[in-house]
Amino acid sequence: MAYLTDLKRARGMGAAKTGTEHFWNMTVSSVALLVLIPLFVFTVGPMIGAPYAEVAAHFARPFPAIVTGLTIVVGFLHFKGGVQVLIEDYVHGMARKVWIIAMICLSYAAIGTGLFALVRLAL
Repeated sequence: MAYLTDLKRARGMGAAKTGTEHFWNMTVSSVALLVLIPLFVFTVGPMIGAPYAEVAAHFARPFPAIVTGLTIVVGFLHFKGGVQVLIEDYVHGMARKVWIIAMICLSYAAIGTGLFALVRLAL
């Protein structure tokens, strides 16, 4: 049995070798969402209840389309990471693997659907 110091364990990224990477991915996506969500609210908010032609013209401009696309991608990747940690903590056995795969597929499907809708609206 090997006894590791905290420094040695951090350098090796823990037992699963992905803990530090996952932590940084979640931290970076949190900071990105901290910037993107207010931009998204102030960019998309005025379009709520507007006629379709006005909304389509608004999203045809680059800034609203880029902010919306980035918010969709970063938001669902952050969702994927958070739900994966939740499942790892509370679900055991084969169900854990099944739920993680299902949530990853759901996250990427939601990203694809959101970006497809955005592209259809913008073009």
